[in-house]
Amino acid sequence: MEEPISPAQQNRENLAVEMRAASRVTIIGMILDAVLGVIKVIAGALFHSQALLVDGIHSFTDVASDLVVLGVMKVSRQEPDDDHPYGHQRIETFGTLVLGSILIAVGAALAWENTLRLIEGGVDTVPGWPVLVAAAASVAGKEWIFRYTRHVGLQIRSDLIIANAWHSRTDAFSSVVVLVSTAGAMLGMVWLDVFAAVVIAGIIIHIGWKFTWDSVKELVDTGLSQEDTEMLKSIARDTDGVRNVHELRSRRMGHDILLDIHLVVRPEISVSEGHQIGMHVVSGMRDALENIRDINFHIDAENDEDQPLTSERLPSRQDIRAIMAQHLGELPHHSRLRLHYLKNKVHLELFLEEPETGTVFSTANIREQLRDYPWFGSIRVWVAGP
Repeated sequence: MEEPISPAQQNRENLAVEMRAASRVTIIGMILDAVLGVIKVIAGALFHSQALLVDGIHSFTDVASDLVVLGVMKVSRQEPDDDHPYGHQRIETFGTLVLGSILIAVGAALAWENTLRLIEGGVDTVPGWPVLVAAAASVAGKEWIFRYTRHVGLQIRSDLIIANAWHSRTDAFSSVVVLVSTAGAMLGMVWLDVFAAVVIAGIIIHIGWKFTWDSVKELVDTGLSQEDTEMLKSIARDTDGVRNVHELRSRRMGHDILLDIHLVVRPEISVSEGHQIGMHVVSGMRDALENIRDINFHIDAENDEDQPLTSERLPSRQDIRAIMAQHLGELPHHSRLRLHYLKNKVHLELFLEEPETGTVFSTANIREQLRDYPWFGSIRVWVAGP
């Protein structure tokens, strides 16, 4: 009989599988980008197409981004450790930020250069027909690698791989622009070729900005949308045993979601029942959003936002037993004391296994002895039946 696989071992195996899938699709894309880049740069230079030349440079930025992806994925898919207990996904986010910044810089440089050429005029060379062939081959190749890469990115839940896929899609879009501008230039609108180069550079800048801005929002712990937050709160409120939800915080790490939530429950329930209620909330939330990685829930007997200093001002169990011993004597050996910290007061329940002689531990006597303490709320004495 085979031994069951531990969660840690399963996690290691999943990380290894994801790493292999990410590396494979990235290397395939990098080879395709390099081949297309060489073809487009050579064809653009030989057959007088500035748009195809810029598109070829765009392909080489894809090669650079693929190298970034390979390096970042290797680090970001490592297991959590003592220094990074939540994992290394933020390294992936940082890699996406670097990739977006590179795209903005390259796009801005190309846009500036070709805008100057367009303003200065003097563009009178018509691109040759091989430009159309190179652009068409680029559209077909980049559309295929986009679909393949995006499929893998969704499978392994990697925002970086998905971002790289969309980078490939922009190369396909830019090649479509080359096709249209080359056809227009051949029909007599020669300026369309340089104008298309500016448009392609603008596409590069736009995609780079999207990657960069999304990464910045994640790095500063931007929470879920208002719609998703309200949905999760509704799930918690509708869970049996939950009276209210007064705090829900969220943040992202790569594709994963981390949540912190405060659940208000009845104050008289046991610790284990409160924990069980919290686990039901966790189950409902995970069913609603499958990429929730971690949920920390805090069980409250009341809304502690209304009484933020309760735990700091009130006495501990040891303090209360010492005070009761001072006024009433030591509690009976088999007695149990239950404490409820509510609204900046301590409410006591004393459980006795058998009636005590005298009135020392009666409800009235305890209340009389403790009533002058500012923290005292109420007392109930329970006596086991015969």
